[in-house]
This record gives sequence, structure tokens and C-alpha cells, in this order.
Amino acid sequence: MSLLWRILAILFLALAIVGAVLPLLPTVPFLLLAAWCAGRGWPALEQWLLGHPRYGHSLREWRRGQVVSRRAKWAASVSMAFGALVLQFAPVPVAARVAVPLVMLIVSIWLWRRPEQ
Repeated sequence: MSLLWRILAILFLALAIVGAVLPLLPTVPFLLLAAWCAGRGWPALEQWLLGHPRYGHSLREWRRGQVVSRRAKWAASVSMAFGALVLQFAPVPVAARVAVPLVMLIVSIWLWRRPEQ
């Protein structure tokens, strides 16, 4: 079972790294998942993630009580709005042009309901 948790932790960490480069793929949610999986099968990776100079604070705050900083909320909301705008000009079905922004709106509302401190 430990091997499965390690594989999942690596997968989510890889997705987080890709998300750090691609503007439309989130980073922190994948880091949260990576830390959660690592906590079940790879304590050293979990500690490394929690101590990371850039993302460690956000991960620790989330664990403390699902706390999300206002800056992170704004960054996520602006990114989702930009993604929804770009999607309107993409060659995708109309259903995607409607459904994806609705999901982003729901996520944004949920995000803004998280505590900030």
C-alpha cells in the first residue's frame, strides 16, 4: 500500500510542476494532494513539501483549517476568469463554453468561502 501512496504522491507532484509552468493548470491543489498522499506513504516527501520555501506555507495553512490567503484567492479567481475568457474563443463545443465557466464559478465561490486567517 505504501508503494501506491508514493506513486500517487509522485503523480500529483509532477502535475503540480507542470501546473507551475502552464498558466491554466493549478499548482497548489496538486501539491495538497501530493502532500496528503505522501503523508500516508512517504513521510520524508511530506516534510519536504511542508517545508518548501514557496509553497510550504500554503500547504501548512490549508492543513491548519482550510485557510487560503486573499492573494491566492485573487490569483485563482483571475486565472479562472482568464481561462473562461480564452475558452470562449477556442474551437470547442458550446457545451464546454458554458459548462467549464460554470464549474469555475462554483469553484471560485467555494474558494472565497474559505477562511483567510
